[in-house]
Amino acid sequence: MKLYLIRHGIAQERQPEIADENRELTLEGRARTQKVARRLKNLDLYFDIILSSPFTRARQTASILVEAGLGKSFEESAYLAFEGSIHNWIEKWWQVKHYSPQTRLALVGHEPCLSEWAEMLLWGKTSSSLVLKKAGMIGIEVPNGGSPLGRAQMFWLTPPRLLL
Repeated sequence: MKLYLIRHGIAQERQPEIADENRELTLEGRARTQKVARRLKNLDLYFDIILSSPFTRARQTASILVEAGLGKSFEESAYLAFEGSIHNWIEKWWQVKHYSPQTRLALVGHEPCLSEWAEMLLWGKTSSSLVLKKAGMIGIEVPNGGSPLGRAQMFWLTPPRLLL
């Protein structure tokens, strides 16, 4: 199965009057994310399933992916909220879903969570070696059966500047 970890686009700066979960993409963030999404579409990429953090900036990013034709729709997953646990996601979502090896699943979320998830899938531990830029993507092939932790292989790591 192919798993794509996608970081949300450039969002509003943190401000005391805006709750973190309500921060939106900036105009620049929206425009850059749209360009990246169009480029991914031009590369014939398509996601069978798009899961998004419930935070506004991630939902907006997932919506842009759908608008670009990279998937039919997206659904929210609390497991992808900032500081979400990959162990909880694996136990309560991954292991109860049964996908074919050809499934392409996109997870739209936040840093450092997505990089940590990638490291857990690749090496079974975190090392702060991977950094996922805003609107960037990591592609990981996950083996069928059993826990995916420490058993995956990376096939894609793209900073957004290479897609603009």
